[in-house]
Amino acid sequence: MAYPPRRQLRPLPEFTGTARNGNPAGGDVQVRLEAFVVEQYRAGRSLREIAELADRSPTAVRRVLDKHSVPRRARGATRLADA
Repeated sequence: MAYPPRRQLRPLPEFTGTARNGNPAGGDVQVRLEAFVVEQYRAGRSLREIAELADRSPTAVRRVLDKHSVPRRARGATRLADA
Protein backbone atom coordinates (compact mmCIF):
# COMPACT_ATOMS: atom_id res chain seq x y z
CA MET A 1 0.00 0.00 0.00
CA ALA A 2 1.43 3.33 -1.04
CA TYR A 3 1.48 6.32 1.27
CA PRO A 4 -0.44 9.40 0.14
CA PRO A 5 1.75 12.26 -1.07
CA ARG A 6 2.63 14.84 1.53
CA ARG A 7 0.78 18.12 1.40
CA GLN A 8 2.84 20.88 -0.19
CA LEU A 9 2.37 24.45 0.90
CA ARG A 10 2.40 27.43 -1.43
CA PRO A 11 4.73 30.32 -0.60
CA LEU A 12 3.06 33.32 0.99
CA PRO A 13 2.71 36.23 -1.47
CA GLU A 14 4.79 38.56 0.71
CA PHE A 15 7.83 36.25 0.39
CA THR A 16 7.37 34.87 -3.14
CA GLY A 17 10.31 35.79 -5.33
CA THR A 18 12.16 37.76 -2.64
CA ALA A 19 15.00 35.24 -2.21
CA ARG A 20 18.21 36.13 -3.98
CA ASN A 21 20.83 33.54 -4.81
CA GLY A 22 23.60 33.74 -2.25
CA ASN A 23 22.47 37.07 -0.82
CA PRO A 24 19.99 37.64 1.98
CA ALA A 25 16.86 39.60 1.19
CA GLY A 26 17.19 43.31 1.82
CA GLY A 27 15.98 45.44 4.73
CA ASP A 28 12.29 45.26 5.55
CA VAL A 29 11.70 41.92 3.79
CA GLN A 30 14.48 40.27 5.78
CA VAL A 31 13.14 41.62 9.09
CA ARG A 32 9.62 40.35 8.30
CA LEU A 33 11.00 37.01 7.12
CA GLU A 34 13.03 36.46 10.29
CA ALA A 35 10.09 37.39 12.52
CA PHE A 36 7.83 35.03 10.56
CA VAL A 37 10.32 32.13 10.78
CA VAL A 38 10.84 32.50 14.55
CA GLU A 39 7.10 32.93 15.24
CA GLN A 40 6.05 29.95 13.12
CA TYR A 41 8.74 27.66 14.53
CA ARG A 42 7.78 28.52 18.10
CA ALA A 43 4.14 27.82 17.15
CA GLY A 44 5.14 24.28 16.15
CA ARG A 45 5.58 24.35 12.38
CA SER A 46 8.34 22.20 10.92
CA LEU A 47 11.41 23.57 9.16
CA ARG A 48 10.10 22.14 5.89
CA GLU A 49 6.71 23.82 6.26
CA ILE A 50 8.27 27.17 7.12
CA ALA A 51 10.69 26.89 4.20
CA GLU A 52 7.83 26.25 1.78
CA LEU A 53 5.75 29.14 3.15
CA ALA A 54 8.70 31.56 3.12
CA ASP A 55 9.95 30.46 -0.34
CA ARG A 56 13.33 29.60 1.17
CA SER A 57 15.40 26.47 1.69
CA PRO A 58 15.33 24.56 4.98
CA THR A 59 18.97 25.61 5.44
CA ALA A 60 17.99 29.29 5.22
CA VAL A 61 15.32 28.69 7.86
CA ARG A 62 17.85 26.95 10.15
CA ARG A 63 20.25 29.89 9.77
CA VAL A 64 17.54 32.34 10.85
CA LEU A 65 16.76 30.21 13.91
CA ASP A 66 20.47 30.01 14.77
CA LYS A 67 20.86 33.77 14.32
CA HIS A 68 18.08 34.35 16.86
CA SER A 69 19.32 31.61 19.23
CA VAL A 70 16.08 29.66 18.97
CA PRO A 71 16.62 26.15 20.35
CA ARG A 72 15.61 23.55 17.80
CA ARG A 73 13.41 20.59 18.56
CA ALA A 74 14.74 17.07 18.13
CA ARG A 75 14.18 15.43 14.79
CA GLY A 76 10.77 13.81 14.66
CA ALA A 77 9.62 15.63 17.77
CA THR A 78 5.92 16.15 18.31
CA ARG A 79 4.51 19.55 17.52
CA LEU A 80 4.35 22.09 20.34
CA ALA A 81 0.92 23.44 19.28
CA ASP A 82 -1.54 23.02 16.43
CA ALA A 83 -0.72 25.50 13.72
